Amino acid sequence: MTTDAPRRTALDALHRALGATMTDFAGWDMPLRYGSERDEHVAVRTRAGLFDLSHMGEITLTGAEAGRALDFALVGNISALAVGRARYTMICNADGGIVDDLIVYRLAEQEFMVVANASNAQVVLDALTERAAGFDAVVRDDRDAYALIAIQGPASPAILKSVTDADLDGLKYYAGLPGTVAGVPALIARTGYTGEDGFELFVAPGDAEKLWQALTEAGADAGLVPCGLSCRDTLRLEAGMPLYGHELTTSLTPFDAGLGRVVKFDKAGDFVGREALAAAAERAESAPPRKLVGLVATGRRVPRAGFAVVAGGTVVGEVTSGAPSPTLGKPIAMAYVDVAHAAPGTDGVSVDIRGAHEPYEVVALPFYKRER
Repeated sequence: MTTDAPRRTALDALHRALGATMTDFAGWDMPLRYGSERDEHVAVRTRAGLFDLSHMGEITLTGAEAGRALDFALVGNISALAVGRARYTMICNADGGIVDDLIVYRLAEQEFMVVANASNAQVVLDALTERAAGFDAVVRDDRDAYALIAIQGPASPAILKSVTDADLDGLKYYAGLPGTVAGVPALIARTGYTGEDGFELFVAPGDAEKLWQALTEAGADAGLVPCGLSCRDTLRLEAGMPLYGHELTTSLTPFDAGLGRVVKFDKAGDFVGREALAAAAERAESAPPRKLVGLVATGRRVPRAGFAVVAGGTVVGEVTSGAPSPTLGKPIAMAYVDVAHAAPGTDGVSVDIRGAHEPYEVVALPFYKRER
């Protein structure tokens, strides 16, 4: 008998004990919020928040040609990555369409870990397996080998320091190092999806609950709170970070999304999508398609993905993500709009919210940037 019941993370019982509202997300039962999503959002911006991200998909590549295999499979120059560093990159189809956006960690000279979005993990695993076939490299599905806990926010370095002797001060943004946190072996990465400083901790599933409890205790006086997927979405939206299925899809290339910088044409050898991406880069230079911009409401109505952006009675774009912004105190959205209406401060732009054209200000992304 088969079942389509969502998978549960190693922290599932703990989330339920904390009274979390659970939701099915990409085939996983995940905490949406524990109380007020606004309070969780504000905690991450001002103090610290704790997230269960165990739904993310870890895929390991090992072997003498693991770096070269990733250079061919992905758009980035992965073999140039130093051991202990991480890189944001993408995997594209032959036609240049984005299959997923990824973070790749180089764990050792011949070992890399690719972290895919939960909804795309199987597709990415299958593509990497196929694309690495001609190389001296082994692709391993490590989705069941890790639980992933993130601690994010300005207080997160001090909280984490209190339970580890790892050199956090020397750990740069987009870098990772093996260490012990609260007695638990972990890969400690200075990465995140909130726009704040913070860390993502890859641990064995059996150690996840111990680590969560230790971080909760260590952060109690600093105002650390558990956080769900709902505030993670508003945090990343304020930070102008794309979400696959919204700002990134197979019908868009990295150049369409304004992320052409992740495509490295100067790396050695061919890579999947090179020809199509070169043409997309040329199009973006000569006749740019719609551009991803920020929109800030002058009223109170919240735009949602798929709503039309209108100017002069004509549809000039489409909202990809929208939500109330706790930091700005007003609704915000990301949208792809025609270049003629993409400049910050462009007048006369509105969003069609159920038949009413609500005025919006065009702004540059991100909406929020932390002070460094």
